[in-house]
Amino acid sequence: MSSKVQNDGNSLKRRLSPMHVWAIAFGCIIGWGSFINPGKKFLSNSGVAGTAIAMALGALVMIVIAFSYAYMVPKYPRAGGEFTFTRNCFGKDAAFICGWFLVAAYLTNVPMNSTAIGLIVDGLDGPADILKFGFHYTIAGFDIYMGEMLLASAILMLFGWLNIIGVQKAAVVQTMLSSLLAVCVFTLFIAALVSSKAKGIHMEPIWGFDKDAAMAAGAAAPGIGRYAHHGAAGIMGAILATFAIAPWAYVGFDAIPQAAEEFNFSFRKVSFIMVIAILFGCFVYTCNNTVAAAALENWPDRVMAGEWVVLVAAEELMGASGKALVGLGVSCAVLSGIMGFYLASSRLMYSMGRDGYLPGWFCRVDRRHGTPRNALVFCIIVSLSGPVLGREALGWFVDMSAIGASIGYFFTSAATLVALRRDRDGTGFLKAMAVTGVAFSTIFMVLQLVPIPGLEGVHFGKESYIMLAVWVAVGMAFYVRQRKSFLERDG
Repeated sequence: MSSKVQNDGNSLKRRLSPMHVWAIAFGCIIGWGSFINPGKKFLSNSGVAGTAIAMALGALVMIVIAFSYAYMVPKYPRAGGEFTFTRNCFGKDAAFICGWFLVAAYLTNVPMNSTAIGLIVDGLDGPADILKFGFHYTIAGFDIYMGEMLLASAILMLFGWLNIIGVQKAAVVQTMLSSLLAVCVFTLFIAALVSSKAKGIHMEPIWGFDKDAAMAAGAAAPGIGRYAHHGAAGIMGAILATFAIAPWAYVGFDAIPQAAEEFNFSFRKVSFIMVIAILFGCFVYTCNNTVAAAALENWPDRVMAGEWVVLVAAEELMGASGKALVGLGVSCAVLSGIMGFYLASSRLMYSMGRDGYLPGWFCRVDRRHGTPRNALVFCIIVSLSGPVLGREALGWFVDMSAIGASIGYFFTSAATLVALRRDRDGTGFLKAMAVTGVAFSTIFMVLQLVPIPGLEGVHFGKESYIMLAVWVAVGMAFYVRQRKSFLERDG
């Protein structure tokens, strides 16, 4: 494939190498959640064992689904990924549904990462509280300060600008951030292996515990066993509580097809890059969660106190250098997430605008830099909502991203089945992978949307249902406005 293409003012430039694409995928997969969620969600909901099993199963499912992506990308090597696949296999109305929910999956991750910036500084500056200045207000019990908003907003605008001035420049920065992130996590892992402070006995209760009940009773770590998840139902609930958000945890490997028009290498490498990114992601999630529990004898107390347990554990293992290591790692994770999802979101909206699903304004390309400038400007504006909403919005954004990713996985796997039947160029193995992908994508959607007795911690919270309803309503308005436009387009 030639890397030289004419830029006609409305086309993207082929500048991305395999290393760049790996960095985009890995940087999107690993954001703030891998460092913050061990204390916020994983350890209490699923414990060390439940989280490790859920993440391994999630990685396996994502690899299964990745086979469908690897098959579809060479067939439809255009920006848009799942949206493009759906358009060619299921028609234009289905493509709008897929594309609209994918926008939610990708775009919500940018403000999601930005809300963690204040948390990072707050965890590293001790009692200094250097960002807690200026006017402030409270959302869901969390104070939001002007200082935090200013820093997060500045970073969002800086990384948006880097995306606008050229995909290669953004990709170089992304590669540096993702590589440094991997080094930080591997260093923490080695430190836990060689330290006498990290002990397996600290990991109890390995399946997690009922955090709300324990806090209501004023329980402490020595008596946490009575609130631990146990028995077949408890263990299954512990695993599913984290498995249900696997689409969010691994969303990002599917950002690769969004940039397909900008690859300067063979599409045969796509599957390998995806699998490596997913395996790296699985290691990081499992490592951070396990190290946090192993290093802290009283981790349930720390979790109930709302402490940043990965940071505390690193400091316990390595002193001040451990704290600096986690600070550097999570900063790289947040910044690479912002950078990567800016790229994925903008390419998706560029593709939807080009095909008439969004106003034509979204598909305008910067003539000098060859990037979808207007789509990126829109992403920046929407992302600035993150610093305004604050940290409590994290959980809501996670749910929206999870359902959007699940829908994208479903359509990609289903489109693979259609293409296999139509073109007769696949194998029985690939068909089995696609069927499995459809099944698990459906399971993810059911777990996220349907309240199931005994699995109360798995489905959406109230605020997430409200956000989903608003997103559907806005989508319907766009659909009515744009339907005539995209139905009249050729292809």
